Amino acid sequence: MRVAVTGASGQLGSALGAALALSHEVVPLSHHQLELGSAETVARVVATGADLVIHTAAYTNVDGCTRDPRHAYQINALGTRFVALACRRLAVPLVYISTNEVFAGTARSPYFEYAPTAPINAYGHAKLAGELAVREVLSDFYIVRVAWLFGGARNFVRTILRLAANPPATGLRMVADEVGNPTYAVDVAEAIASLIGTGNFFGTYHFVNDGAASRYTFARTILDLTGYAQLPITPITLAEYVRESTPPTYTPLANVSGAALGISLRPWQEALGAYLATLGF
Repeated sequence: MRVAVTGASGQLGSALGAALALSHEVVPLSHHQLELGSAETVARVVATGADLVIHTAAYTNVDGCTRDPRHAYQINALGTRFVALACRRLAVPLVYISTNEVFAGTARSPYFEYAPTAPINAYGHAKLAGELAVREVLSDFYIVRVAWLFGGARNFVRTILRLAANPPATGLRMVADEVGNPTYAVDVAEAIASLIGTGNFFGTYHFVNDGAASRYTFARTILDLTGYAQLPITPITLAEYVRESTPPTYTPLANVSGAALGISLRPWQEALGAYLATLGF
């Protein structure tokens, strides 16, 4: 199968290229080749002649989305609609990558796939609008929500390791009341590869590594596994961490739809260990 991947040079796009290459012909579309906010996106995607499109490209700067919600909407909502329209012209399915931030974060247990959405920031609103655009334009699609991705050149794990090597004078401080699913991009890519091979089980999926953690617990685990066990971290609240965006506090996702097809992701601690091994730890 010929699979076009938008955002091919990104964290998940790169992992997808590696996961799909053995069984499919991958057509990578980087941000240099695709201007998502432009209607020209439709023609560019159609020109790939793809049998399936995986849309990972997005404006993921959450604070940037707060500063410029119109731009976030242009890229993440309208841009996704253009990709969906291209799939409609090609008469092929679309895999749209969405986010845990489409939820409000007020739940007391992990969110199921069809739990009511209620984003609280510009990024979440724009990504949810992308979901709505996909559902409006297409009948054959997979919406795959992910969370707290690591595995590329820039991610939370690498940030913690950089801070550990040169701790700030004030010491490490990490939010303890924001909870989600640390998720390895490689595992998501493999899950998507399995999903598109299941025989058109279209719908909404939550592909995250099993288990949840706070940012504080995630950071503490990274340090403990990389020789920085003695380095202290001070837990703080979201209210103490000044930033432009307001993230939802509790957004672990439950993988029910994927598990019903036999697609489950390993515990996040195990996935983190596997990623750290690629970094030499």
